[in-house]
Amino acid sequence: MSTEVISMREPEEPAVSERTLLSSGRYVSFGPFRIDQQRQEVLRNGSRLKLQGKVYQVLVTLLEKPGEVVTREELRTRLWPADTHVNYDANVNTTVNKLRQALGDSSDKPLYIETIPRKGYCLLVQPEVSDKAPHPRFAQNGHSAESARETSESSGVLTFAKSDVWVVLGVIGLILAGMLLGAGITRLWISHAAPVAPHALTMIFSSPSATTFF
Repeated sequence: MSTEVISMREPEEPAVSERTLLSSGRYVSFGPFRIDQQRQEVLRNGSRLKLQGKVYQVLVTLLEKPGEVVTREELRTRLWPADTHVNYDANVNTTVNKLRQALGDSSDKPLYIETIPRKGYCLLVQPEVSDKAPHPRFAQNGHSAESARETSESSGVLTFAKSDVWVVLGVIGLILAGMLLGAGITRLWISHAAPVAPHALTMIFSSPSATTFF
């Protein structure tokens, strides 16, 4: 006679994927940074950052759990297979430090990645996920390129592109060349006209038909 064993444990809650946030859109933004998940590239104000594979994976892992502690064990499992024989602690430290350097962050005064002693790391910012590519932003003041242009116009500062400068210089050069050419033609005409006048007077007074009055 078989005995049926009934478990008294409560049913486990369905597991929620930690990647739900990142899977809701292609682009992830925080501060001046934009991550294109499809191309696996990170941009800072439009300039591409060169992140190695494991450094990028650390960033993605932190973005999956913003504001939460990502343990060193989670990073180890994410970055290295179970049969890999490496110094995990040293490699995790090195990889996180490389990510901090790429983001311009520091462990002393963290802006993005905070070290949780004896536990792991925490992402201090809340990323924005979207299917549309966001406009690039400036890291220092958060203004867009359009705002910066409007600010320069309102302050009375005119900005010119390099092509505009060359056009202006070309026009000025043509004007100067025209003035020099005109001056040269005028001098040439005067130098040719000056000897003609005495010769003409000589012809008039030496003409037989000229009448002399006394």
